[in-house]
Amino acid sequence: MVALALVGIVAFAGYWALRLQTNIREAPLSAGNSTADASNDATDPLQILIIGTDTREGADAAYGSQADSSGYGNSDVMILMNISADNKVVSITSFPRDLMVPIPKCHDPKTNRDYPAQAVGQINSAMSEAGPGCAVDTVNQLTGLTIDHFMVADFTAVKDLSNTIGGVQVCVNGAIDDPMSGLKIPAGTSTLQGEMALAFLRSRHGVGDGSDLSRIKSQQEFLASLARKVKSDGTLTDVPKLLSIADTVTKNLTVDSGLANPQAMLTIAGRLKSVDLGKVAFVTVPWEPYPADPNRVQVKQPDAGALFQALRDNRDLTAPAAPSPSPTASSEPSTTSSTTASPAYNKALQPVAVANGSGVGGRAFDVAKFLIGQGFAKTTEFTANGVATTNVYFGPNFADVAKDVASALGIPDSQVHAANVAGVQVYVGQDFPTGTHYSPKLPDNVVAQTAADSTCQAAFGH
Repeated sequence: MVALALVGIVAFAGYWALRLQTNIREAPLSAGNSTADASNDATDPLQILIIGTDTREGADAAYGSQADSSGYGNSDVMILMNISADNKVVSITSFPRDLMVPIPKCHDPKTNRDYPAQAVGQINSAMSEAGPGCAVDTVNQLTGLTIDHFMVADFTAVKDLSNTIGGVQVCVNGAIDDPMSGLKIPAGTSTLQGEMALAFLRSRHGVGDGSDLSRIKSQQEFLASLARKVKSDGTLTDVPKLLSIADTVTKNLTVDSGLANPQAMLTIAGRLKSVDLGKVAFVTVPWEPYPADPNRVQVKQPDAGALFQALRDNRDLTAPAAPSPSPTASSEPSTTSSTTASPAYNKALQPVAVANGSGVGGRAFDVAKFLIGQGFAKTTEFTANGVATTNVYFGPNFADVAKDVASALGIPDSQVHAANVAGVQVYVGQDFPTGTHYSPKLPDNVVAQTAADSTCQAAFGH
């Protein structure tokens, strides 16, 4: 569950004896769609998918019947933790459990069963089909990232861990009595552990508007408070406490083979020790209602694309106005595969026009010059009315050319559209004022809070 995100990793920094390693369960990182990123856990940007399963098997049977969720379970919580290469910034991105996304074909290593790809499915169902590797593959496909590791924990893990660390302080602006989750706390600040800590993380009907999106806010508040407690209590230097936490975490944890190595845990823990809590950013994937079902949501574009681009570029989300770094071989955002193969057309003959709607003089010239250098020799330019967002438009039979032009500029597929134009038109907007590599504007207030912020969750009806 969510509480393992920081403390669970740091716990291994003190002790990684054999008895800890033998506690850990392993599962494949992928369900047949990708391989582990060829990164160095000690020095490169690092992505870890943290999954809380709602399985009711074993010790979790008290929270419902196996009919509710058995086997792998659904991913009740799904959080992507990104650690920058320089260890100065961490982003913790929550994916709504009701988010409708494409799910790739997945192979279940336990049953040897193959599940077909789905054009759209609920993101939390990916793991229930073929295990955590399918959840990893789904997030990779959605974000364009290559996740390095995953951690899966169940209901019992949160309860046991919160007891081990002596509880976590949370704040609510009104009294909550939620019989669905068992959460019953007064208005103000409370220190929660055991069943009540789990209830706080599970409660939907007692907080906000009663949705999973409100529950995400509870999880973000809880984890931020947890990080502050670990730092203020000096847990990282308390050897007995570290050993106790490590024992608790490993008994309720499933990880990929790369993370099962205690040395890997130690390496990652060392990277997290000195992170400024003010640079640990909590965000939620931008969403909007799903038209086919009002009880579900879908990614909101271009906001989600901008966030995923920022994650690929390892940007500091607490400073969203900062420019993205220049693309490199490892961070070049490629939403298509066309850039890796020779196009089935002659680039030099394709009509490409660049319209300057940015309000900045010379932008069309700069972009056109870059595209000519990429082989699109027939590129022209003109000044146009101002627009907020950059888009690429294409006429009949030019979809492949448009995708290659967009990819060369780093413009995501969600901003490439069929239109009544001749050839291809790049309409440069106010969000692309400089350079030749597009960095989508992050939505305002993308960061819900940092780990340094003390927040207060809204009780239902307040």
